Amino acid sequence: MTTAEDPTGRRERRREHWQRRRRLERRLHDGAALRISSLALRLGVLDAPREQVEALQAEVASALDELRAVAAGIYPPLLHEAGLGPALLERVRTTGADVTVDVDGERHGPAAEGAAYFALVEVLAAVPAPLTVTARRDGTTLVVVISGADPGLAAVVADEATPLGGEVRVGPDTIVGRFPCG
Repeated sequence: MTTAEDPTGRRERRREHWQRRRRLERRLHDGAALRISSLALRLGVLDAPREQVEALQAEVASALDELRAVAAGIYPPLLHEAGLGPALLERVRTTGADVTVDVDGERHGPAAEGAAYFALVEVLAAVPAPLTVTARRDGTTLVVVISGADPGLAAVVADEATPLGGEVRVGPDTIVGRFPCG
């Protein structure tokens, strides 16, 4: 069996993928975002008309917000710090989506959590109707059940689950994604 066919090798590459995303998010946060924050503070002590300084500070704050949004899109800090449940709840809160979230408090590993999170973000963006998302560990697998979703969105979940060695099952209005933990 070649490495390309080896499920263990494929899962390891996906884990590395999620670790790279997390490192990139940290570099943006710890590097560029801190430098921009420092600039905003230094602007406050410039000997210039107050209106000009405040306008520059507003532009810097806007750039910082954009940078943080990009970093969160790469790998949300809350996903790393607190797990799938809190990160998904925060996403639902900030988007105003009509979604009921019931996620266990367990951690499932960065690859499984990252893949499940980004699959769910895409499903939430595509479905205006109310949804229910449930996630639980079943042995060594994170099982995510999306109720109320169009079965056609199963491909979105499969795109994230299958590279990890997971699978997706579809019912009339339910998508079940299985994401191996590790």
